[in-house]
Amino acid sequence: HFELRSKLHSDRFFQCALLQRQPRVFARLCAALAAKVEDAAPGRLDCVIAPALGGIVAGHELARALDLRSVFAEKVDGRLAMRRFAIEPGARYLVAEDVVTRGGRVQETIDLVRQGGGEAVAVAVLVDRSAGQANFGVPLVSLLEMAPQVWEPSACPLCQAGRPFVHPGS
Repeated sequence: HFELRSKLHSDRFFQCALLQRQPRVFARLCAALAAKVEDAAPGRLDCVIAPALGGIVAGHELARALDLRSVFAEKVDGRLAMRRFAIEPGARYLVAEDVVTRGGRVQETIDLVRQGGGEAVAVAVLVDRSAGQANFGVPLVSLLEMAPQVWEPSACPLCQAGRPFVHPGS
């Protein structure tokens, strides 16, 4: 079983980084996701923003498919921050991530956009493994929805059965 970045334990894991090894395939998947974004979030989009590290490639490919600018937030002292870019007041942002489970990184990114005076209008992820629980107050668009079993580490039956977990990253 797996320990996720969120520290939850899960019986299944989807490794988006393996998709990124195939740039043409990954670009086609992001183009399909971009088409879903256009349906779910009509109106002007100005920029795609993604949290580093996992969301950067997805954000870039979504921006390419939508013909938008692409920026990313980075960790600074354990929190996401805008180091290389600035949020443009009044700009409308699409938040991109490869995978969402609890949505902490996505919410941090939305908060950065709002703090900078921008508007987060939608979230696009390749894989939503939140089982419908992620709610950001804006449309959430995904290509794949998963409902894996997830547990807090202290309640994980696989740990209790003595099965070791792996931490595959995001």
